[in-house]
Formats: sequence, C-alpha cells, structure tokens
Amino acid sequence: MFTLIAKLFIALNSEDSPKQISYAIALGMIIGLTPLLSLHNLLILLIAFLVRVHLGSFFVGWTLFSILGLLFAPLFASLGQYLLTLPALESTWDALYQFSFMRLAHFHHTTTLGALLVSLVLFFPLVFILNFLIAEYRTHIMAFILKLRLVQMLKASKVYKIYNSLQGA
Repeated sequence: MFTLIAKLFIALNSEDSPKQISYAIALGMIIGLTPLLSLHNLLILLIAFLVRVHLGSFFVGWTLFSILGLLFAPLFASLGQYLLTLPALESTWDALYQFSFMRLAHFHHTTTLGALLVSLVLFFPLVFILNFLIAEYRTHIMAFILKLRLVQMLKASKVYKIYNSLQGA
C-alpha cells in the first residue's frame, strides 16, 4: 500500500505532463472497475502500453479502482441487468452474441456491461478533474513543500546530487 502511495507522489512530482498522469489513472479506472478477463481490457492494456502515459499511475489507478469495483459490483450488476433486459435493446444483444468475437467482450455478463458503461461515462470527467487537481497540486502544494527548509537542506546534500545524476543517466 505504501509503495502505491509513493508511486503516486513520484508521478505527481515528476516532469510528466498532468495529462499523461490523468489519462493513465482514467485508463486504470476502466480496467479496475470492470472484470479483468474481457476483450475491452485487452484493448485498454494495449492503449496504455502503446500511448505515452505514466505507467506507474496506470497501475495505481488500476489497483485503487479495483477496490472500488468490488464495492460497487452489485450496482454494476443491477445496471447491466437493466440494460440486458430492456426490450428495445434485446435484438442488439442477440445480434452481438451471434459473433464469436463479441462473446469475448462478455457483454452478456451483467457486471461487465454495467461497469463498462459507468467507466466509459466517467472517463472524460475523471481526466479533466484529475488534470485540474494535478496542476493545482504542482502550483500550490508542491511549491510550498519545495520552500520548506528541510527540503532545501536535503536538496543541497551530496546524496541528492548523486540521486539527480543517476536520474539523468
């Protein structure tokens, strides 16, 4: 747990753009909220590894939202049940289930369908909120922490200079 928090603070204090961190956490949210073994999670993993996002933040988001996904699974199942039994969508689900490829997506599972819908709806709002919060953190809180006397003493030490030289290598 402490390593996850440490990774999050390393990401927040890194040179990476707030958008990279925001998108990474939002992609981790999709995988975390939905059941793991589905086609869309494979696609999300592929996107996370091919697009330039902060992978540490991706795994932190995945872990945190996995816990939330377990807590909200009954609500996701209820939403998925509602969508699967909606008479207007019945023919759509039947048509999708006829394709072997779409069976791998597991849209016939109530929890998968409900969680995927919720995570897709929350994706862009979460990105914008996180982007704003990270920018505010970097301008206000991180600036305050860097002004502390203890931090300035640590930055002046030889250990920090060695650490910085190793980071650049």
